[in-house]
Amino acid sequence: MFDLDRWREIFQSLNKNKLRTALSGFTIAFAILLFTLLFGVGNGLKHTFEEQFAGDSQNSIYINTGLTTKPYKGLQSGRRIQFRNDDSKFINEKFGDKIQFFSPNIQRNMQVIYKGEQSRYQVRGVYPDYQPLESSEIVDGRFLTYLDIERKSKVVAIGRLVEKDLFGNLSAIGKNINMEGISYKVVGVFKDPGGDNDERYIYAPFSTFQGMYKPNDEIDYIGMTFSPDLNVDQALAFSNLLTKVLKEKHSVDPRDQGAIRVRNYAEGTKNVQQFMGVLNVIILFIGIGTLVAGVIGISNIMVYIVKERTKELGIRKALGATPASIVSMIMLESIFVTAIAGYSGLMLGVFSLKALGDTLEKYFILNPSVETYVVVGATVVLVIAGTIAGYIPAKRAASIKPIVALNDE
Repeated sequence: MFDLDRWREIFQSLNKNKLRTALSGFTIAFAILLFTLLFGVGNGLKHTFEEQFAGDSQNSIYINTGLTTKPYKGLQSGRRIQFRNDDSKFINEKFGDKIQFFSPNIQRNMQVIYKGEQSRYQVRGVYPDYQPLESSEIVDGRFLTYLDIERKSKVVAIGRLVEKDLFGNLSAIGKNINMEGISYKVVGVFKDPGGDNDERYIYAPFSTFQGMYKPNDEIDYIGMTFSPDLNVDQALAFSNLLTKVLKEKHSVDPRDQGAIRVRNYAEGTKNVQQFMGVLNVIILFIGIGTLVAGVIGISNIMVYIVKERTKELGIRKALGATPASIVSMIMLESIFVTAIAGYSGLMLGVFSLKALGDTLEKYFILNPSVETYVVVGATVVLVIAGTIAGYIPAKRAASIKPIVALNDE
């Protein structure tokens, strides 16, 4: 039940002891502010790493070819290794149970024209399975289909920024674009978490592109994702075995690092996960340390406050105040100051992170922020700590006889 006289008394006490109240509030607000900033910066570092790996699926594997650097089995070095369709078939037959999505790839830099607008873009001939490799998401229309592959259709899915470049604010769906003299119909527009560069790609059916630009069944490179059932170590073992058998198939020295290059994102993912784990532990350790320091500071202040008010409490008891009313008054005062100061520190921390947001990007801290439940939880912990810290000395002070309290120095 709300007691107006009790709260008036509390405000009078706070007003009478401005310095004491200010120091108590500052300790609590600073602890929450520091806690919020530390967690925000830590989350900013995590966001930076997440964005670095957002462009491609985390279980992607890409295989590229180049020139041999070592002679092998009577063959000279400097020999170009070229993937063809039979390599796609070979990989799928040998490792089909370990592959989730698979797509050979052909890419060309092409001049693309729509009416008066034109620009150069990377155009990739791919299978429909290539979409999850890039983590791209269709925002209008559709992606390529296996029916497009079968029919060798002249259709394309374009990035969001390609549509913006060529069509302005108009929709590109159903329109025809000219790619070096050949007309293709736009059937889909996609966005990509990899950023602006990945949203300036154009995807065409692999069969259409290979038929036009690779008459000898040639493939530029191969992309795939390994099965989600594989753990990181199994995925790395898979890519090592894949490298070995492809080198055997193309008569490449096992020590040759340039002829066939397999890039497995699992290794990078494993390193990032380890780094993030260490980072989380450091942030948690610092956060808990900050809270503990805040709790200790509040406890000391509350002990000092109650001690300072011993004589005042003795007068109250002499005038008829009950021990329960004295304890409740100190507790309410403690909760009020802790809650207001904690909320002020929380808001200051959140606004500081928002104000600093963009300026921290050059330090690899992206979108520094902290989850609401984390800072609210930290504030509640400090309020509870302040309450407990105030209760124990208040209980002790309330039990002292008035004559003893009045003689306290």
